[in-house]
Amino acid sequence: MSWILLILAGLFEIGGVIFLKYSEGFTKLKHTLLFALFLGLSFIFLSLSLRDIPISIGYGIWTGIGASGSVLLGMYVFNEPKNARKLAMVFGIIVSIVGLKLVS
Repeated sequence: MSWILLILAGLFEIGGVIFLKYSEGFTKLKHTLLFALFLGLSFIFLSLSLRDIPISIGYGIWTGIGASGSVLLGMYVFNEPKNARKLAMVFGIIVSIVGLKLVS
């Protein structure tokens, strides 16, 4: 169950970053509130998952999910530049996340 909570925490982290972008510097109330909600849920799920998962593993995976998801969504939702080097780096993050899970 802790791993499911950790994955949910990472997904809410991605959602929070997306709403942060849509908040346009906290000038749009609805998106600012959604940013706070998603980040709050992300931290709650992360906290719950860390009851059973070591912080060194859980935090690394959580940030990896957030970072890789944010980069990919930035490229595909916000039309940020796409190139093979960026995708290779995201692939490296994903490989690292899987590696952390395998050694835990």
